[in-house]
Amino acid sequence: MINFFGIRHLSPAGAFYLREFLIKTRPELVIIEAPVDFEDTADDIVRPETKPPFAILAYTKSLPVRTILYPFSKYSPEYQAILWCHENNVPFRFMDLPSETFLALSDEKIRKAEQDESGDTKDAEQTEHKPDVYERIAEKSADGSHETFWERTLEQCADFSAYHEGANLFGSKIREFSEADELDAEETKLREIYMRSVIRNAVNSGVAPEKTVVVTGAYHVEGLKTWETNEELPILPKLAALHTLMPYSYYRLSTRSGYGAGNKAPAYYELIWEGLSKGDRMYASNAYLSKIAEKTRENGGAASSAQVIEGVRLAASLAKIRGGNIPTLRDLRDAAETCIGEGSFAAVSVAVADTEIGTKIGELPEGVSRTSIQDDFYRLLKELKLEKYRSVTSRELKLDLRENIRAGSEKSAFLDLNRSFFLHKLRVLGIQFAEYVPSRQENATWSEEWTICWTPESEIALVESALKGDTIELAAAFQLKEKVEHSSEMSVIAGALEDAFCCGMSAAASYALSALQRSAVDAVSFEELAKTAFRLSNIISYGDIRRADCSEILPILQQIYLRACLIMTTACVCDDTACSAIANAINMLNSAEIAQDILETERWLAALNQTARRDDLNTKLSGLCTAILLERNQMTNEQLKIEVSKRLSKGVPADLGAGWFEGLTLKNRYGLIARLSLWESLDEYLGSLDDEEFKRALVFLRRAFADFSAGEKDSIAENLGEIWGLNGAEVSEVLNAQLDEASQEAIDALTDIDFDI
Repeated sequence: MINFFGIRHLSPAGAFYLREFLIKTRPELVIIEAPVDFEDTADDIVRPETKPPFAILAYTKSLPVRTILYPFSKYSPEYQAILWCHENNVPFRFMDLPSETFLALSDEKIRKAEQDESGDTKDAEQTEHKPDVYERIAEKSADGSHETFWERTLEQCADFSAYHEGANLFGSKIREFSEADELDAEETKLREIYMRSVIRNAVNSGVAPEKTVVVTGAYHVEGLKTWETNEELPILPKLAALHTLMPYSYYRLSTRSGYGAGNKAPAYYELIWEGLSKGDRMYASNAYLSKIAEKTRENGGAASSAQVIEGVRLAASLAKIRGGNIPTLRDLRDAAETCIGEGSFAAVSVAVADTEIGTKIGELPEGVSRTSIQDDFYRLLKELKLEKYRSVTSRELKLDLRENIRAGSEKSAFLDLNRSFFLHKLRVLGIQFAEYVPSRQENATWSEEWTICWTPESEIALVESALKGDTIELAAAFQLKEKVEHSSEMSVIAGALEDAFCCGMSAAASYALSALQRSAVDAVSFEELAKTAFRLSNIISYGDIRRADCSEILPILQQIYLRACLIMTTACVCDDTACSAIANAINMLNSAEIAQDILETERWLAALNQTARRDDLNTKLSGLCTAILLERNQMTNEQLKIEVSKRLSKGVPADLGAGWFEGLTLKNRYGLIARLSLWESLDEYLGSLDDEEFKRALVFLRRAFADFSAGEKDSIAENLGEIWGLNGAEVSEVLNAQLDEASQEAIDALTDIDFDI
């Protein structure tokens, strides 16, 4: 008779008692529930340099990339079974469906879900929720949680016989009461047919059933006991796939991350494993509360040894009240909140997360079962001295791209620059290992800031990028080439060119530059020209610091800039819907002209003056151009007063005048506030309006001042106080406090007025 040992996939008691069971039965073969094609990873799994948590990742060879993960922790029964077999020279086999089949089934589910979403499916809110078996366990158990029920009932078993029998019984009852959906039921049926065939083939090869141990999820024990029945194995669906080992994290093993087969507290469960290994069943309780106190002190809180001792006593009492002998996680958390947090969970919440979930990341020996792009990634981490940043805790990295003249070698002198190249390549590939943070130092082209945090998703994205190239650079080059080839927008191609320069990839930059030259002859909108000019300007600004040759970019920038200047005024004939995009483009072109001496300033100033003075354009854009001229000292106070009198006069419709003023306030507000003549003109304009005209202007002026800060409003009030001969502070108080309440009724009344807007 075959020995079936039902387990939970992340069970410290299951792992510990399974080892005892193997010692007792001394099997000649161990069959483990895991994809059969993962057996080639066994040699790497048992290497002493391999530190859990880690996972086997399978991924399809073609797009769209589908992936499945099979994670292991130190206390995974499957992992301990593999280690025991290695230590005792006992062969083992995996018996579950090949990863290629799992991927095909996963693809089928995804496609079915997409079809359901696009079809006439029943509204989710109208679908009656049917509690699953675990929810029913939670309802019936005194603990109110199936996780706590499992821990108190099975993780705290006193010996392997109790766990063995209890887990198998638990699995059979779960199987009996489960109501899986049709697709999952079909998958379970297929899996068990396949696993029975593997068991049958193993026994037929000469291994005695009584000398065989099958390690499987407790749910499947009853389904595999009929292994002797001859049945035809159906044709298995498959998607061509590869697989690799990868580091994993305790956070991703937790159910909090959405991992359905995880547990609530991976780091706490490791404490249970350590306690079982030490023969101390109270070890986890004592260690948990001690760590809570330690973490609380690290976070600036107060926690004494006396509080820990009282917490241990309280947890033990709670366990007895709730029908147990050893505290569960629920008991320990309640004790921590009461004794260490003094009744406040907020006081210990960070310490609880660190103690229950933790920040542990697994490790793999160099070169182990990785794709070539993974090898390249880890090689570069080491070469660029970024290994310490491979953490689940976010860390800031500040880079100085300038040459370090005190360095002893060229490699050291440009370390930060090469780090920047590497991180930008990851950004281009969409690998969320590092996030670029715009520098807070304006015009500091030599400075970069990044936030770095490793997650298993980073590793998965890295593996998926293996389809694009064997190294980080080759994959990034492929990504940029695809971006260029699949875009008809000049600014997108310029964006790819900018990315190539940020990545330090001259060949990719040349390819994008050629594409940009071809697109530069086409008819392009003002917005596209301005965006492109802005990106090219950025490249040139960073050129020297990134050791890049920008000589071929200069004539293209000049050509695009000239075209943009020529059509800007025409582009300003637009409605308010398009106004924001045009305004953004004007600001970008202005920034590019300021940054680059090679661009004709006179040409740009002429375009600004023409747009500022014409009254047949979008008035908000004319106001913006006026603001830019003021900012650049190209307009005197007298010229501004003339322009204001023209724009803010009784004969000009209120929406046009207020729209112009709104555009004027889009740039250099403090410079405008300092010009008393502007506020005198505005005061004269408002004073010349009758009641109806004033109400109409008020709507638009209120919008113009909506995002002014309190300090800016105070400064304006002081100006008005000076104009009216009043105390500026008193005017500010009225405008910022009493006026809001007093004027609200007048503003509300405007909703009934038709302004023909």
